[in-house]
Amino acid sequence: MRVSVVIPAYNEAGNIGALVRETLDVVPPSLLGEIIVVDDCSADATAAEVAEVGDPRVRCLRHQRRAGQSAALRSGVRAAVFPVIVTMDGDGQNPPADIAALAARLGAEGQEPALVGGVRQKRRASGSRRWASRFANGLRARLLADDCPDTGCGLKAFHRVAFLDLPYFSTMHRYLPALFLSYGHQPAYLPVGDRPRRVGQSKYTNLGRALVGLYDLFGVVWLRRRTLLPPVVEERSTSTVAPMPLAASAPMNEAPIRRAMAR
Repeated sequence: MRVSVVIPAYNEAGNIGALVRETLDVVPPSLLGEIIVVDDCSADATAAEVAEVGDPRVRCLRHQRRAGQSAALRSGVRAAVFPVIVTMDGDGQNPPADIAALAARLGAEGQEPALVGGVRQKRRASGSRRWASRFANGLRARLLADDCPDTGCGLKAFHRVAFLDLPYFSTMHRYLPALFLSYGHQPAYLPVGDRPRRVGQSKYTNLGRALVGLYDLFGVVWLRRRTLLPPVVEERSTSTVAPMPLAASAPMNEAPIRRAMAR
């Protein structure tokens, strides 16, 4: 199994180049198929830093206008050539060394779990962000019943075909465990590391995440309740052996019949 690592990035100059190089260094070559950085129309040197890495396994896609993290994630998954996707945030807070464990926990193609999410240990975010995340995770868990302890962690591994079956909307990356559940898959979770951002600031504020999150949360609740995908079993008719034609059976019985007539 080889994986495509997809990294959405927006104005991550100073972080993205080091993250890509670290990923190339720590992920075994037998596992790492490619790294796809999706630059969501950055206004800095994000794309230039990726180009400077100079490794044939590294690809850079660039949105011509800003579309958000979910759109960047979708662009990367659609462009990927390997059947397993591993996602990371472009700010360098997700340690690439955890990729191998996530991929190993993932089920084989067509088997569960189809998604393995990271659960950040000893988070390095500020106290207000940790409190906001705990509150959001608790509310989401009660409404969606997705049993996900940390949906905001950027480190996730999943089957590409399963992801492409999901409905797309602009903040779907926050609800991947619930969406996978709605489409008949069983997620699993593993502890992963968490690091402080080296350069720049987060693109999300607590208030902004709360306002957008509440709006989308009720939409995903509706989607979960309205997604009905029953198990399907193909019924096949039992095969019957056609009776042998009389003309074909005559030569087999010809000799016994002649002997009986001779007697």
